[in-house]
Amino acid sequence: MRRFPAQAWLNLWICLAFQGRYARDEVFPGDTILPMNAFWNFLETLLGLSVEPKDLTFIQISLRGIIIFLATLIMVRLGHKRSLAHKTPFDAVLLVILAAVLSRAINGSAPFFATIGGGVILVLLHRLFAHLAYHSHQFGILVKGTPDIIVHDGECDFQTMRRNHVSIHDLEEDMRLNGHIDDLSKVRLARVERSGDISFIKK
Repeated sequence: MRRFPAQAWLNLWICLAFQGRYARDEVFPGDTILPMNAFWNFLETLLGLSVEPKDLTFIQISLRGIIIFLATLIMVRLGHKRSLAHKTPFDAVLLVILAAVLSRAINGSAPFFATIGGGVILVLLHRLFAHLAYHSHQFGILVKGTPDIIVHDGECDFQTMRRNHVSIHDLEEDMRLNGHIDDLSKVRLARVERSGDISFIKK
């Protein structure tokens, strides 16, 4: 039997080593992409991302609702606590629009992940405006408004009440509920606050 010289064995080993490396380079990207494609296809089927809204199943809508619930909870935590209290129309607008936008992701009338991204942008924009309003009183007035005095020393300012759509019956009702008084002459000051609530300061 003919024996190969040492140099021939070395050359053969180098060729096999390089071929193995190139083979691995060709397999590794596919090994990464295939599982990702499989996961995306599974997610697409599970949530019904590529079907018409009328074709969504009970399970798909339920799973969408769970994801949107968790995503909204995270978004609200990104905001501030006052936004949940409807302190001003500025805060209420965020919750109304956020609910309207995210509900479209549940019923399938808007792209699922893009809608969640849009909700995050709204929350971040609200947080930015709140930050600017904190540092700028004029900007705060622009986005949140100003309080209006409707009663001064027991006397009603009917023009301001009319502008705020507060009737005398509304005023008396809030006096009983919030001020715990039933006599207008006992009120030193009453304001329609920026939240729309009426606050009372007794004499």
